[in-house]
Amino acid sequence: MQQINHDSEERKLVSACIRNDAKAQRILYEHYYKKMYVVALRYSKTTFEAEDILQEAFIKIFQNIQNFNFDSSLDYWIKRIVVNTALKQNRKILEKMHMEDVAEIHDEPVADTVFATHNFQELLKMIQKLSTGYQVIFNLYAIEGYKHSEIAEMLGISEGTSKSQYARAKAQIQKMLEKEEEKIRINQTA
Repeated sequence: MQQINHDSEERKLVSACIRNDAKAQRILYEHYYKKMYVVALRYSKTTFEAEDILQEAFIKIFQNIQNFNFDSSLDYWIKRIVVNTALKQNRKILEKMHMEDVAEIHDEPVADTVFATHNFQELLKMIQKLSTGYQVIFNLYAIEGYKHSEIAEMLGISEGTSKSQYARAKAQIQKMLEKEEEKIRINQTA
């Protein structure tokens, strides 16, 4: 896999992709595939869903690369397309789900240190076990860093719904983490 040097190399690569240069497209794809696959996995239940998201996202990337204007990093632009593609695929499921609106939900602090002490793969598996609504909102808020007001606008829900879904997702993950820790303690004493 070839490395992409930023600035002039990135501009050359984008220009070549605009010209439909297959070699440049392959370089771009190989450079970003693994990183964007992890992003897609966070919004899917299975590796197959993640691969579908990624395939559709890269089609959009190559169809719209001429719209990239270097105001932001290429990495950020590609990630936005992957996230938006995942959201679009999940939106159909979200629309079917009853996402109750809770006007006042207190985001109870869950031991964030617990999240920090578990490896990414364990947490990813737990996130994938969440219902689609919880999973999407947890990813957008906790991992992607969006505000609840932004999530509400993106998904067409109220800010209160975003907060309540996030609090519930976080609580479910906390319970899963506690169960894992309990299993470890039991195995150590046995």
